[in-house]
Amino acid sequence: MKVINQIIFGALTLLFLNSCAEKKTVSAIKETSPNVIFIIADDLGYTDLGVYGSSFYETPNIDQLANNSVRFTNGYANCPVCSPSRASFQTGKYPVNTGITDWIKGRKVDVGATPNDRWVVPDTEYDMKLSEITIAEALKGKGYNTAFLGKWHLGETEAFWPENQGYDVNIGGWSSGGPQHSKGSNGYFSPYGNPRLKDGPVGEYLPERLTNEAISLLKSNTDKPIFMCLSYYLVHTKLQAKEDDTAIFKQKREKLGITEDQEFVKSLPWMETASGNSKNYRERIKQGNPTYSAMIKALDDNVGRLINHLKLTGTYDNTLIVFISDNGGLSTAEGSSTSNLPLAKGKGWIYEGGIRVPLIIKPPQSKKGNVMNIPVSGVDIFPTIMGYANNSTTISVIDGMNLKPLIEGAKEPKERPIFWHYPHYANQGGNPASAIRLGDFKLIHDLELDKYELYNLKSDVGETKNLVATLPEKTAVLKKLLNEWLAKSYTKTLEPNPTWNRGDFK
Repeated sequence: MKVINQIIFGALTLLFLNSCAEKKTVSAIKETSPNVIFIIADDLGYTDLGVYGSSFYETPNIDQLANNSVRFTNGYANCPVCSPSRASFQTGKYPVNTGITDWIKGRKVDVGATPNDRWVVPDTEYDMKLSEITIAEALKGKGYNTAFLGKWHLGETEAFWPENQGYDVNIGGWSSGGPQHSKGSNGYFSPYGNPRLKDGPVGEYLPERLTNEAISLLKSNTDKPIFMCLSYYLVHTKLQAKEDDTAIFKQKREKLGITEDQEFVKSLPWMETASGNSKNYRERIKQGNPTYSAMIKALDDNVGRLINHLKLTGTYDNTLIVFISDNGGLSTAEGSSTSNLPLAKGKGWIYEGGIRVPLIIKPPQSKKGNVMNIPVSGVDIFPTIMGYANNSTTISVIDGMNLKPLIEGAKEPKERPIFWHYPHYANQGGNPASAIRLGDFKLIHDLELDKYELYNLKSDVGETKNLVATLPEKTAVLKKLLNEWLAKSYTKTLEPNPTWNRGDFK
C-alpha cells in the first residue's frame, strides 16, 4: 500500500511540475513576444491620409500613429488589385509564386476577352493553397493566438478561408471582395449577408462592428500573445457611410467650392484604347467625394478606437502595429472615388498610383517617429512581423526582407530590385504589365503593346518623362533583371485574341 501511495504521489508531483513548466513557458512567451495587430485597408490611396498629403480627407488618428511610428514614403503593394496583394501579405511571396495574379476569380472569368484586348490573358488561381505557410501558421508555432477579422477574398470555398489557414478565430472573412448588396443584404450596414459574421442590429455599421469584435478579442486574450489581422472592407465600393459623417464633407466641399468640372478629366487618349467600355472611364484629379471622405473618416475613427483601447489597457507599448493598403486608390473607373495625384493613375494600373500605398509600422516600445524613403513592399511584412515575434526569423522560403534591423537603426541595405507582374487587363483600364524598381528608377513593360517605359521616380514621381531613349544602358540593365526574374518565376504566357478588333494602338 505504501509503495502504491508513493507511486501515486510521484505521478501527481510530476504532473504538477509539468503544469508549472508549461505555465512558465506560456508566461515567458507572453512577456517576450509582442502582440501584433496587422491592419489592412482596402483600395486606400497613397495620398488618402493627411500625413501622406491629403488636404481634404481628415485622418488625425492614423496621422498620429504615423508620427509615432516608422512611415515609409516608398511602400508598395505587390499588385494593383486586391487578392494577389493579400496573398503576398499572408505568405511573404510575390503573386507569381502563389499563383494568384488577379483578383479572384478575375476579370477573365467576370468579363472575358473584349474586342479591344490584343491578348487572351493567363488564368489565375482561385484559392490560396493550403500548402502555403501563412503568417498565422508561422506565429502559432511561436505560441501566438491568431485572429482574422474582415475581408479575406483568398478562396472561393470555406476550405480556403481563414479558419483553415492558421487563424483560430475568423470574423467576417470569406470569398467576397466587398460587402454584399443582394438578397436583402445592405452592404456596410447590417444585415450583412456574410456567412462568417452574424448580423447585428439593423443599421449597424460594419467598420464599427469589426472594431468592437477586435477590442472584445483583445480583452479576452490573456494567456498568450495575439496576432490579429484586422482587414477592414473600407474603402472598397459600393460607397456607403453614416449620414452625419457624409454631411460634414458635403459642407466642406461646398465651402471650398469644389465642382465636378474640377474633379474629373473625362477625355484622355488611353480611354479610347483601353480594354472595356470607354464611357465608364473618367480620371479623378481632385479629392472631394463626400461619401468616400466619410468612409475614410470611419476608418480613422475606428483605428483610433483600437489604439485608445491599447493605451487604456497598458498594452500599446508591447504591441507591433502594421498599417497598409492592398493597392492604390480607385481613380479611373467604377466611380473614380479618389485622386492619387501627384502619382499617376490608380487601382488596376502598374503606375505609382496603383501600387504605391501608405505603409506605417509602429514597433513595440516606440517612442518617436521616423520617416524612411527606402523602397519596401508587401512581401516584407511577413518576415518583419516574424522578426519581432520572439526575435525569430525562422520561416519558410519567402521573397521579402525583414525590416526590423532597418527600423531599429541599422544601415540601409544594398539596393535590391522590387518586382511586379500583372498579366491581366484591369477593370480600371490598365493593360497587362510587368515592372521593376531598383533605387530611384522604375522600368515598366506594357505587355499589350510590348513597349517599355523608364522613369526616375526621385525627380519624376508622376511618371511623365519616359527615359528609355535617353538612358539606354539603365533600361538594358533593368530589362535584363526583370526578364530573368520572370523566366524563373512565371511560365504562363499571353495568347493572341482571335476576336481582337485590330484597332490602332500605337
